[in-house]
Amino acid sequence: MLGDIVVRLYDETPIHRDNFVKLVKEGYYDGTLFHRVIKDFMIQGGDPDSKGAPAGKMLGVGGPDYTLEAEIKDGLFHKRGALAAARQGDEVNPERRSSGSQFYIVWGQVYNEGQLRQFSKQLVMQKVQAAFQQLAAQHRDEIMQMRRERNRSGLQELQDKLVSEAEAKVTGEGLTEEQRNVYSNIGGTPHLDGQYTVFGEVEEGLDVVEMIQNTATGRADRPVDDIEMKIVLID
Repeated sequence: MLGDIVVRLYDETPIHRDNFVKLVKEGYYDGTLFHRVIKDFMIQGGDPDSKGAPAGKMLGVGGPDYTLEAEIKDGLFHKRGALAAARQGDEVNPERRSSGSQFYIVWGQVYNEGQLRQFSKQLVMQKVQAAFQQLAAQHRDEIMQMRRERNRSGLQELQDKLVSEAEAKVTGEGLTEEQRNVYSNIGGTPHLDGQYTVFGEVEEGLDVVEMIQNTATGRADRPVDDIEMKIVLID
């Protein structure tokens, strides 16, 4: 046993908090593995198929028969020690719904000012794109009609209008001063901000997270030596 990790669940993400508590009470996670570990990035677990999984078995797709509505909040970000929900990619999961059980704990890296400026720009672009997609969905019938009519000028005009509206909706810089400070001094994974639900953080045991993220791994980033977990609630 490598040690204890104590996490605090956020009240700002009640869907994920309550689901995690429910699974812990059921003993769902006991005996599961940290099945995916990437040095200087994160450690991932919560796949029920990892219980007693033989060496070499591909893991990472297991879970309960449901997903969770995304609770992506601006003030909750991927600092070192953040607890977040894994999910399928945007191409098959545009709503960014979370896995019903799989989670990861961030380790990440420390970034310089130039890198953070780039991340900030990317975050703004992501927010503008999300706002544009929401607006486009509201105009879906109009867009489909113009496509049927092959009204290219009308489509271009509407697109330009929606881009302007999306850009107007997104105010401020991508990364807050708090994020910049944390990512430049403590570390984390800023490129994941706005993409995944962060629903808690490590309060004790970051040294254990560090040990796990440094462990030797093999195929599909699975640790060579199994790292089992047991999770209990602390009042």
